[in-house]
Amino acid sequence: MPRPSTTALLAGVVDYAGLFPPAGLSMADAVAEYGRARRGPSAWMLGRFVVPAARLADFAAALLLRPATELAGEPWAVSAIVRDGSTNDVAAITEFNGQASSQGARVDSVEAKPQALDGIDWLADTCGAIGEVYVELAPDGDLDAALARVAGRGLRAKIRTGGVTAEAFPAPAAIIGFIAAAVRHGVVFKATAGLHHALRGAYRLTYASDAASAPMYGYLNVLLATAALQAGASAADAETLLTLADPAALVLHDGTVTWGGHEFTVSQLHATRARLVSFGSCSFTEPAGEFDALATR
Repeated sequence: MPRPSTTALLAGVVDYAGLFPPAGLSMADAVAEYGRARRGPSAWMLGRFVVPAARLADFAAALLLRPATELAGEPWAVSAIVRDGSTNDVAAITEFNGQASSQGARVDSVEAKPQALDGIDWLADTCGAIGEVYVELAPDGDLDAALARVAGRGLRAKIRTGGVTAEAFPAPAAIIGFIAAAVRHGVVFKATAGLHHALRGAYRLTYASDAASAPMYGYLNVLLATAALQAGASAADAETLLTLADPAALVLHDGTVTWGGHEFTVSQLHATRARLVSFGSCSFTEPAGEFDALATR
């Protein structure tokens, strides 16, 4: 069983996005992979299945082909990606959720990237009743104005922390600036892209054998930098934690997690997850396996 501290930090943290690059799995393969993860030893780390709203009909069809035992228990929690201003996507969610009891899955989260502040209002008005709504914001934009609107409409935020090119990764200061602004505005957020590794390091950008490598953020770095900012650490200290790559800097005890000399209690880790609720990853086996290796070294 995982320690209380690691459960506080990582329970349900991985939103599985196997349909998206660099994995880019077929719908059937992504659904099968999520089903295996739900039955596996690291299921405690698994969050929602992420799917474009425009592909919900395909997703429903793939669910019908899975064994009934795989869909037993709690319904699959789904996060749907909605295109800015797309009433068709909202209608697809309504149709999908109308069959939730028979298909064993329900959309209870929406993610979107509005092109203007008015798009935040549209999301609140059209998707607020569905469940949690995450608004993707550029870390180098006018964060205060955007986060104030997000907070005012009772929504959540989302930051993209990487991609399949080196240029897709924001600078450390930009990520820390986003987290600090979210804490300042009292906004809950999630992260996505480039976070399938546990710790900061140079990794291949895609799964191609000849793929280029680049520095990537570790999901533990992002989580524990958030914990530090919530605990009152300076932006400079948080940036150090975000870019730290030494596995020896991570110390796990039942009641605490220490990273780079900063110690966080279980209550602080719960507070961290109340702020940074999850991260999207195109792989589940990588983040889960890398944490297992760290926890058992």
